[in-house]
Amino acid sequence: VLDLDGEAAPHLDVLIEDGAVLELLAPEAAEGISARVIDASDCLLMPGMVNAHTHGHGSLGRGMGDRWSLDLLLNAGPWISGMRTLEHKYIAAALNAAEMILKGCTAAYDLYFEFPAPTPEGMDAVARAYRDVGVRTVIAPMLADLSLYEAIPGLMDSLPEPLKREAAKFHLNPFEETAKACERFLASWSHPLDEAKPALAPTIPLHCSDPFLERCRDLARAHGIGLHTHLAESKTQAVSALKRYGKTLTAHMDDLGLLGPNFTAAHGIWLDDDDIALMAERGCSVAHNPGSNLRLGTGVAPVRKLLDAGVCVGVGSDGTNSSDNQNMFEALRLAANVSRLCDLDVNRWVSAREALEMATLNGARMLDLPARIGELAPGARADIVFLDLNNINLVPFNNPLNLLVYSEDASSVKSVMVNGRLVLEDRRFTSFDYAGLRRKAQEAADWLRERTEENRKTAMRLEGFVARHCLCLCRENYPVKRLVCD
Repeated sequence: VLDLDGEAAPHLDVLIEDGAVLELLAPEAAEGISARVIDASDCLLMPGMVNAHTHGHGSLGRGMGDRWSLDLLLNAGPWISGMRTLEHKYIAAALNAAEMILKGCTAAYDLYFEFPAPTPEGMDAVARAYRDVGVRTVIAPMLADLSLYEAIPGLMDSLPEPLKREAAKFHLNPFEETAKACERFLASWSHPLDEAKPALAPTIPLHCSDPFLERCRDLARAHGIGLHTHLAESKTQAVSALKRYGKTLTAHMDDLGLLGPNFTAAHGIWLDDDDIALMAERGCSVAHNPGSNLRLGTGVAPVRKLLDAGVCVGVGSDGTNSSDNQNMFEALRLAANVSRLCDLDVNRWVSAREALEMATLNGARMLDLPARIGELAPGARADIVFLDLNNINLVPFNNPLNLLVYSEDASSVKSVMVNGRLVLEDRRFTSFDYAGLRRKAQEAADWLRERTEENRKTAMRLEGFVARHCLCLCRENYPVKRLVCD
């Protein structure tokens, strides 16, 4: 059993009752206890990891783009995420959840996109999908009232007239309509909060008018739920904020009263020292997504500065359409390794223990579920990953923390337990038909590819203009440096 504090893995028996860990016992102490026995010999047991930031809808967009910056990914949104039926929304969420279970993750904060606004039926389908597979989740629908072309200063005006008309077609609902849709979905929520809990995700502050951000703030307070947004993710966003607000995105969000203990910022790459101090003071959290940050070329987040300031930092996979997978072991390794790009002092690098804490305990704090998760200890829910010690990744079995962060790639995951129930046993799902899901996912992808072809063509016509305009913005000076080319 993984001992995070001792950087060890002693031989223990885990006694589970009513879905929770009752005791960790020396093997001889468990003799004579009447219980169902699950043989975990030749296994390393660790707590299920907690994915601090993902996008369930992105699972059907795997492999859609190559050299996409964040701006180009957003430009492709109506193509790679559009035209979804209710069944597609369920399939995408189930596929996302299935990959997480297969790779040792048992809980996630999902910013799910439903166009043009969240619906009770759509959010219910997403929650059912996660529960059917066995992943605990906080589901935050992505919200905006400004399109990409309206959000980035000067972008719409820079487009030639025919393309300007095409970009204008991607307009979003007025904020009051979307706010009312949120009220309906929150009022209809009926899932157990320890398994699926709602939140709100004003997706990118620049894509939301100030009145809309204030409505999201008020709704979150009224319902006692979280707020999650993509904050300072790219240099385009950072420079655009100075042009629009005359201050950083973080300072502007604080002026509107959004920062607080229920606030999670995804990425947080282009935060300056004042932003970091402000987030620490307000008790905010940051979801670090090193995989997508590298994939989209957005920069390296100042994780050591955030941790030093006392900000809770979790680790996320981001969406499969932006970081290619839901492998939290890969995210762990990248979280540790990219920190080496920020400082020559080895003591400033993210350690294996810190990376594991971010992917378990810190992520659990950010989800703020009624259930105690993210640890394998008495009183915690029995969300446990069984790793096969015969797998080459763990041979020889040296320091377990280092092995999990630097050597493991998820291929050792043998079984996964959630709430005391095996949802994956010997790499086979116990509660749903994975072969059927795989077939439905392919059918959905084929159907969507045909229906979104016009959106794809439009995105391709716009791509060069979006890329050049945003590159010009990124050539402007900004007080912090987060790219190697800086």
